[in-house]
Parts: sequence; structure tokens; C-alpha cells
Amino acid sequence: MARFFEFLVNHWVLSGLWLALATTLLAYINSKIASSLSPHQAVALVNRANGVVLDVRERKEFDKGHIVDAVNIPLAKLHERAIELEKSKDHPVIVVCQFGQQAGEAVKLLHAKGFAKANKLAGGLSEWQAQNLPLVK
Repeated sequence: MARFFEFLVNHWVLSGLWLALATTLLAYINSKIASSLSPHQAVALVNRANGVVLDVRERKEFDKGHIVDAVNIPLAKLHERAIELEKSKDHPVIVVCQFGQQAGEAVKLLHAKGFAKANKLAGGLSEWQAQNLPLVK
């Protein structure tokens, strides 16, 4: 350990660059990752805080099965149709897609539009089904 500190002192520029690189990388990763909720946390938010489930899959996929009372606005149309969610701006919004990847992009868009309590469902609808939670067709 003493040699580590000696290295840091002797190579302070290199050490500083590594620290700056690590900090920048962590900040970048943090900005790309949206808040995730487990399926059970999502159920609790819907039940206790009047949370709204937003399904950003295409209508055809939505009709094959979706979470009870979910609102369907495809990701491609979310920017123009976000106004439909205005009444839920103060409530938690749980964004759902098939695998949890597109939901992050939707959460960022909702945050930009003032939906501070927007979160994504970790693992998407596939995780919901894996937990044997109900779907409506």
C-alpha cells in the first residue's frame, strides 16, 4: 500500500488523468441509465401512489398482452402524444417496453417534459411475465 501512495505522489499527473477519466465515465453511465423499478415496486407505486403505467410498445404488441390499465403510446409517437399524460404529471409514471431497453429513452423524454417521477420497469414486460404477474389481452 505504501508503494501505491508513492506511485500516486510521483505520478500525480497520470493519477489525476485516471481519476478524471473514471469520474467522466461514471457521469456518462449515470446519465444514460434511467431509474429502474422491479415489477413489485411498480405494483406498489400503482397501488399506493396512483402510479400510471405507460406502455411504449407498438399497438400490435400491446394488444397481445399488457399490464392492467396501461396507457399505450408508442415510443415513436411519445414526443407528440405526451400531452395525454399531463394529468398524471404529479404521479409516478412507470414506462414499460418488451425488454426494458426502449423504456430508458422514453423516461429521458418524459423527464425533459417535466415528469420528474418517471421510471422504467426493469426487464420490461418479459420480467413482468417471468414473475408470473397478470396481463390483460
